[in-house]
Amino acid sequence: MMDLAYVCEWEKRPKSNHCPSIPLVCAWSCRNLIAFTTDLKNEEEKDLTHMIHILDTEHPWDVYSINSEHNEMITCLEWDQSGSRLLSADADGHVKCWSMSDHLANSWENTVGSMVEGDPIVSLSWLHNGVKLALHVEKSGASSFGDKFSRVKFSPSLTLFGGKPMEGWIAVTISGLVTVSLLKPNGQVLTSTESLCRLRCRVALADIAFTGGGNIVVATSDGSSTSPVQFYKVCVSVVNEKCRIDTEILPSLFMRCTTDPARKDKYPAITHLKFLARDMSEQVLLCASNQMSSIVECWSLRKEGLPVNNIFQQISPVVGEKQPMILKWRILSATNDLDRVSAVALPKLPISLTNTDLKVANDTKFCPGLGLALAFHDGSVHIVHRLSLQTMAMFYGSSSQRPVDEQAIKRQRAAGPSIHFKAMQLSWTSLALVGIDNHGKLSMLRISPSMGHALDMNMSLRHLLFLLEYCMVTGYDWWDILLHVQPSMVQNLVEKLHEEYMRQNAALQQVLSTRIVAMKASLCKLSSCTVARVCDYHAKLFLIAISSTLKSLLRPHFLNTPDKSPGDRLTEICSKITDVDIDKVMINLKTEEFVLEMTTLQSLQQLIQWVGDFVLYLLASLPNQGSPVRPGHSFLRDGASLGMLRELMVVIRIWGLLKPSCLPIYTATSDTQDSMSLLFRLLTKLWLCCRDENHPSEPDETLIDECCLLPSQLLIPNLDWLPISDGIISKLQSKQLVRLQFGKAPGLLGYAGTPPFDVLARAPGQPKIDHLRRLHLGAYPTEECKSCTRCGCVTVLRSPHKATAVKQWEQRWTKNCLCGGLWRRMPASYS
Repeated sequence: MMDLAYVCEWEKRPKSNHCPSIPLVCAWSCRNLIAFTTDLKNEEEKDLTHMIHILDTEHPWDVYSINSEHNEMITCLEWDQSGSRLLSADADGHVKCWSMSDHLANSWENTVGSMVEGDPIVSLSWLHNGVKLALHVEKSGASSFGDKFSRVKFSPSLTLFGGKPMEGWIAVTISGLVTVSLLKPNGQVLTSTESLCRLRCRVALADIAFTGGGNIVVATSDGSSTSPVQFYKVCVSVVNEKCRIDTEILPSLFMRCTTDPARKDKYPAITHLKFLARDMSEQVLLCASNQMSSIVECWSLRKEGLPVNNIFQQISPVVGEKQPMILKWRILSATNDLDRVSAVALPKLPISLTNTDLKVANDTKFCPGLGLALAFHDGSVHIVHRLSLQTMAMFYGSSSQRPVDEQAIKRQRAAGPSIHFKAMQLSWTSLALVGIDNHGKLSMLRISPSMGHALDMNMSLRHLLFLLEYCMVTGYDWWDILLHVQPSMVQNLVEKLHEEYMRQNAALQQVLSTRIVAMKASLCKLSSCTVARVCDYHAKLFLIAISSTLKSLLRPHFLNTPDKSPGDRLTEICSKITDVDIDKVMINLKTEEFVLEMTTLQSLQQLIQWVGDFVLYLLASLPNQGSPVRPGHSFLRDGASLGMLRELMVVIRIWGLLKPSCLPIYTATSDTQDSMSLLFRLLTKLWLCCRDENHPSEPDETLIDECCLLPSQLLIPNLDWLPISDGIISKLQSKQLVRLQFGKAPGLLGYAGTPPFDVLARAPGQPKIDHLRRLHLGAYPTEECKSCTRCGCVTVLRSPHKATAVKQWEQRWTKNCLCGGLWRRMPASYS
């Protein structure tokens, strides 16, 4: 149920200068970026540099290492809800906020921070932004996304004027202080510090959770199992431009193992204290340990009726008066004696389970947020039910031995400390687990969605589909789901995903239109049978983007125009008038709406050229339509995309009357031939065959014959399809462990693998292209470039254009690629 996908380790040296930090911490963002810490020794081994490493799970070797400039060891790392900013805190009371530089996943800079001088920080969290989307696993078969995923009423920790959530973070220090830092809209940081209670005491462990009413709950322990675990309610407000913190003591608890006479002194220290979820302050996980073993307990906060003395029970209650209630901690479950726990990882999926759901949860064969991970000092990892603490899956590392091999365990303990995870994090769908061991090596584990149950193929598909839909709705990255997709599943998953998408209302379909195309592209990349369709999906993303950009440049001639924009009227007229003559279609449009400055039209020529080349390529490939492995095949039956291309041809034709040099350039055999009219006529005929999705018809022989003649009339261009991505996901399909090294791409490690579709791969020395601007960069680009972490799309880092229209186009992709993936700076080897 759990297996290693890949491991990545530092280059071996006679004296390794990378060593795990103490304590070692890591964090996993919703964009599938992982941050973890190590300490860098200098040659004299006297001073340590505290490093933060950030990597993308698809390119783990391309690690970005930051000299954090923390003077003391780093104790906490926390990603924000968008996965684009990272907090780090140290044992000197300093908190730093790291942001992407130029929106690059492998370039980070420290922007702002806060400080509680000399007071080590033990817990850290971003303030809650009030967004919570609940998963209803029992409704995974429902047709509407609204039934499967619903917005939960949840108040932000702090709101600005108009109800907008205020950004900031909260930290708890070792001396019992709570500090809150607020990010003001002008970029300044507003910080305030308050004691958790009047009687301050040492805080060895702490965790932070949020309530639906906008309050914050802090749990603390002094590290001794004989001391109570304390809970505090923290309220944050802004009064007279100053941050105000109010605290209140909540009911505390003693661990069950300390009240049991048989175990009273067996587990002297509390080593782990965690709320089950950031937005679930009613359930807490506690772990107490000794030198050799541990015990884990799960507690729940309940409302209970206050017991009343018999004397008062005889008195009749006042009408309308309810029984007094109190809050009380009750133990839900506890484990037997376990090996010593070294790390704990909690699920991030917002699934709320109450105590009454225990039996239902135990019987459920699929619940992705149901399990939490425990790592042990013997090197093993267990996934346990987060309420009942029953074991659901197990993983034994290379150094760990299965329980039956007692002699091996004795030899292992005699030999010295085993390799074990010191820090762990579950992915946002709980289908993957990352662990950093005591040698600084990173391990990526797959976790089966069935959690120990044997499932058939259809059930596995349904589970993966449900989580893909969740990522589609939330905007989270879905890389960890792709770990479980086998080549035989791809076709079914793409079809089912499309079916579920088509069941949604028109408004939601429009919102998710590009995200589902990107999701299909990433799925098709996993099978050699569907890899050609990856090009089609990316071409469709590019076409949608060009269409919306060019239409947005159209302006109504009069201010008091009807409700419909010029772009909407263009779509309506082109769909009504089915004439094959482009000039007759053009007559029905108000050409004054298409008037643009000459410099603007000329700056758009590269995008216009792509539209012209793409139409010509599609029509020329129509006679070979029986070959689905040829890129562009799916467009020949896609009425919506063909209609979009037809509209753009009309727009380009009108703009060509204003500025002939902006027209696409064709190499024709005849000087008198009107290439655009010819292509529009053939495109319209093809569009008429498939405009009705329910009753498409085959292209007639006349159309096919005319398309067969195209290569003798026009020079067919070689389209620059996206390159095969150099990511790791396609190398993990065989379920064999891939060994990687930080700083070295897999090809340099002797990995014997070839791209699944060699026709699309560029040979070394061939000219390279900017996929977004459609600019030729040459065989050895001199400009600094960036590429997408998911699809491999390459573009120049700095814009070479000054025209407003082109800047508008480029601003669409400043933060993300076409497919929604993050950008990373290209290595020098690209050129």
